[in-house]
Amino acid sequence: MSSSDPIVINDGGQLGGKFLVATPQMRDPRFARAVIYVCNHDKDGAMGLVINKTKEMPLSKMLNHIGIKGDVKVADSPVLSGGPVDTNRGFVLHSPDFTNINNSLKLSDTLMMTSTKDVLESLVADHAPHKAVLAVGYAGWSDGQLESELQNNAWLVVEGDEALIFDTDMDSKWTKALAKIGVTPEMLSATGGSA
Repeated sequence: MSSSDPIVINDGGQLGGKFLVATPQMRDPRFARAVIYVCNHDKDGAMGLVINKTKEMPLSKMLNHIGIKGDVKVADSPVLSGGPVDTNRGFVLHSPDFTNINNSLKLSDTLMMTSTKDVLESLVADHAPHKAVLAVGYAGWSDGQLESELQNNAWLVVEGDEALIFDTDMDSKWTKALAKIGVTPEMLSATGGSA
């Protein structure tokens, strides 16, 4: 591996690259109707980013707030509320064309995650990635915790879809994610959430 190659998170683990879609069995209100992109899942736990809840602030305003000046070169999408852990830290999901990938994690052939300031600075530069979305905070699970939540029917597992990650219609992401497995919100409520 050369110094210019991205760091690879093994293979993402069993659920890496998939969505977790909250069911009515999810008792934590922070995750009600959440869609989480799982970045990594292994024997030590899991880490993911909520892709359908926002900070009610566009990317341009957030960058300006942290001292990064200039016009945003990617979609000026809402900043995502990525989860309740490490809420002062930003995580950028982006296309692999970001030029300084030394600190980037390769999540798939077409998706990377970077949490260093240089990727934020790139969003107002000529070398900005083609697609990017900023999440503040993340969702994390310790060893066995996610598996327990899955057994309690708190989540449905759905194949990841990068179009949905970068979709700016936050209100429809939960329904669109469910539709990928042929489930409607009405089906969940009709079955008591045990789909």
